[in-house]
Amino acid sequence: MEFEDDAFILSARPFGEAGAIIELITRRHGKYAAHVAGAASRRMKSHLQTGARVTARFRARTAEQLGSASLEPIGEGPAALFDDRLALAGLASAAAIVAGALPEREPHPGVFLGLEAFIAALAAPDVWPPVYVRFEAALLADLGFGLDLSRCAVTGVADDLAYVSPRTGRAVSAAAGEAYRDRLLPLPRFLLSAQGGLAEGDVAAGLAITGHFLERFVFAPLNRPLPAARHWLADRLAEAGRL
Repeated sequence: MEFEDDAFILSARPFGEAGAIIELITRRHGKYAAHVAGAASRRMKSHLQTGARVTARFRARTAEQLGSASLEPIGEGPAALFDDRLALAGLASAAAIVAGALPEREPHPGVFLGLEAFIAALAAPDVWPPVYVRFEAALLADLGFGLDLSRCAVTGVADDLAYVSPRTGRAVSAAAGEAYRDRLLPLPRFLLSAQGGLAEGDVAAGLAITGHFLERFVFAPLNRPLPAARHWLADRLAEAGRL
């Protein structure tokens, strides 16, 4: 088994004296783990950061084998973010969500493209937090658990949508949801439209929605908690006043 693909590094951990086990999200082949020889060298260490983009050449004798990979870097990777701890927290959370949510070796090109768009947005501090929420919403949809924000689940109207049902993931209008507002999740307008604008508290509301459904539909069935990096991101955004 052998292939070459564009990839982002999700994680890397030392293995043996000089190697590493890396986890990748590839454009066409999905999430893969592989052994990388010589990972302890100074040259390789800089290419094994979370979020680094690489061309990965994967080889394995059989489909069940861990396999090995050789990597060629693409661009400067996350080095430009090293002075921005908040952006690094966002990158770590996105990588942890992808690593924990996706099944092994199952193509998810939409998730790759979503991560690509999010990483590009990290260069704009005022833009990337809502982009992160959209990234999680898109990942949910790619896994078959997309939110239905097209119209009110109760009345069928497409206007004045203000809530999301925590049970179904469907939108509810302000009028229909008023009597049950304490049981519903507030719906920020930026999730309805890219031109919806961003108000105070919207990022927190978006994170609450995607976090709820990631926990319920993705991580709970795997008997896993929401990744610690995701909680860390929410805390850091709150401390920075960016929610």
